[in-house]
Amino acid sequence: MSALPAQTRPARRSAPAPARRLRPAPEPGARRARPRLAYAVVALASIGAIAVVQLLLSIAMTQGAYELDAELQKQAQLQREQQKLSDDLDRLESPQFLAANAEALGMVPNSDPVYLRLSDGAVLGDPTAAAGGAASSAALVPNALIDGVPLVTEQPQAETAKGEGGKPDSPADGTPAAPPALTDGLPTPATH
Repeated sequence: MSALPAQTRPARRSAPAPARRLRPAPEPGARRARPRLAYAVVALASIGAIAVVQLLLSIAMTQGAYELDAELQKQAQLQREQQKLSDDLDRLESPQFLAANAEALGMVPNSDPVYLRLSDGAVLGDPTAAAGGAASSAALVPNALIDGVPLVTEQPQAETAKGEGGKPDSPADGTPAAPPALTDGLPTPATH
């Protein structure tokens, strides 16, 4: 008998199954281990600390906002005061106010001005004395902003300064006292 040899197939090898870690089953009466109490306390304390820090930062920011607002209000008040003083200065520098003060002090405008030519020293014009007239600044355009502003002669007089020995430096009639006579040159302070 002739027998055909049996063809055999090579056997496939199967890959080994991954090893599973096996744990013993918990006993029916045993409980799972509790997380440690310290971890819970640390977590709650850190949450509380974060809340307190956030609250303190919020309070500090709010306080800064109030201080900033107070400073801005102060700055606005100072700007209004500066504008008021600037307006007062503009009123007092006006030509109408200066002319009225000059007249109150006894000055009169010269209607015939005379000029001096510097190149040769020649006098141009006819020099005549200025005649004082009532309201010589009446030709100026009136300035309603200076109504009610007292002239220099209408302002209250300050108390006269007291000189040496408690005596006033100027006589009672308001004219300034003459300076002391110099006999030996200019006086110098005695130094040590």
